[in-house]
Amino acid sequence: MANDTNKFQAIISHCKEYGFIFPSSEIYDGLQAVYDYGQMGAELKKNIKDYWWKSMTQLSDENIVGIDAAIFMHPTTWKASGHVDNFNDPMIDNKDSNKRYRVDHLIEGFADTLATDGKEKESNELITSMEALIAKDDFAGLKKLIEENKIKCAVSGTCNWTDIRQFNLMFSTEFGSTVSADDEDNKVYLRPETAQGIFVNFLNVQKTGRMKIPFGIAQIGKAFRNEIVARQFIFRMREFEQMEMQFFIRPGTQKEWYEKWKATRLEWHKSLGMPSQKYRYHDHVKLAHYADAACDIEFEFPIGFKELEGIHSRTDFDLKQHQEYSKKKMQYFDNDVDPATGKPFGNYIPYVIETSIGLDRMFLAVISQAYTEEDLSTEDKKDDRVVLKFPAKLAPIKMAVLPLTKKDGLPEIAEKIIAECKPHFRCFYEEKDSIGKRYRRMDALGTPFCVTVDHQSKEDNTVTIRFRDSMEQERVPLNRLKEIILEAIV
Repeated sequence: MANDTNKFQAIISHCKEYGFIFPSSEIYDGLQAVYDYGQMGAELKKNIKDYWWKSMTQLSDENIVGIDAAIFMHPTTWKASGHVDNFNDPMIDNKDSNKRYRVDHLIEGFADTLATDGKEKESNELITSMEALIAKDDFAGLKKLIEENKIKCAVSGTCNWTDIRQFNLMFSTEFGSTVSADDEDNKVYLRPETAQGIFVNFLNVQKTGRMKIPFGIAQIGKAFRNEIVARQFIFRMREFEQMEMQFFIRPGTQKEWYEKWKATRLEWHKSLGMPSQKYRYHDHVKLAHYADAACDIEFEFPIGFKELEGIHSRTDFDLKQHQEYSKKKMQYFDNDVDPATGKPFGNYIPYVIETSIGLDRMFLAVISQAYTEEDLSTEDKKDDRVVLKFPAKLAPIKMAVLPLTKKDGLPEIAEKIIAECKPHFRCFYEEKDSIGKRYRRMDALGTPFCVTVDHQSKEDNTVTIRFRDSMEQERVPLNRLKEIILEAIV
């Protein structure tokens, strides 16, 4: 699919106008690739988090518990994990503009342009060549690929490139109040991933929870990466949030569990009602140093198919590394009997299957799929609307209560409805403007149900409920209202 740039820009504008996402520090001209979630965005983000957390720790058939680890960790953690030495991206600078690019982003951007121009075959061949060169760390080959395709700098318009070199993505700072920036012993990092907080707590959780393998540990938390080129709105940011689960298993069973979690995670995405054709698997050509298998679940954003969630078979790399660097045993004693030997499996370092989803990317996927422009014009009247067709369970506001007038006791009835329902789901009250304008505002916020209180409500205790997607209206008894909405948002 070619990029739908117009839709993407419309979504960005809509997010700003309706209180979903603001540029951070905007009154000071902002900070590149850093965003704040507004009043509507914070609600949507929390609902996505809650849905993921509940599915992992409460509804899963597997034994999974959650933790919340600190952002700051002992700096040796990142030596053990390989981030100090290996957490790099190849970068290249244009000599005329001094603008720096991440190599894969530069090539992918050019490939997107080819696809937009109808050259799908050339675009695919370019990406395939790039992935093969990255897998071999062939920087000279990557530069040659850029030069042969005459890929230009967006600023200078020239192909005058430096050699490609590595760039470490971790932010560092000093720990304590009396140290200098040159004191390496006091250097700490803002975590580039949340996974290590789970690994260093593996024994704490296993022993205190009396956890039996296989089991998982889930976490939602902030991570930070000093991206060379952060771009595409909230798709790639320097401060972001991850929803990760590390599943600890017996060595030798990783292939089975890897395939199971691939299928399980895809089904979770589909449970939100997103079309199946919007998703696809993408197997990694170059595996990370810790993995023996890895794939992405990609989603078709308006900017094309992009990574949404990663599933990785991390082997025993992380626990083994932490055992070596900390000198603490990271082993599990398995009492289960091995059918091959008739003896207990005994001590071993568990293998790990990881599922890792970017919360901000999930937010972008949900709002991209929800954003809809509809032409409602008739022969007699031109009309249209912008509506966010969120799954009801994720919508920031579940129900808006709209008294037809500001008098005659209608606001009092509306307030009673709010008082009864707000302990159970998020409600919104509005009495300003015509009912039509209020409906349109609620459509633009993605509110699935609008309840209108009118003069008939005083006579027979009924209200009109309007359904966002179909715009159909139904007269229902007041005493059934809460039940109707609760059934829809489960």
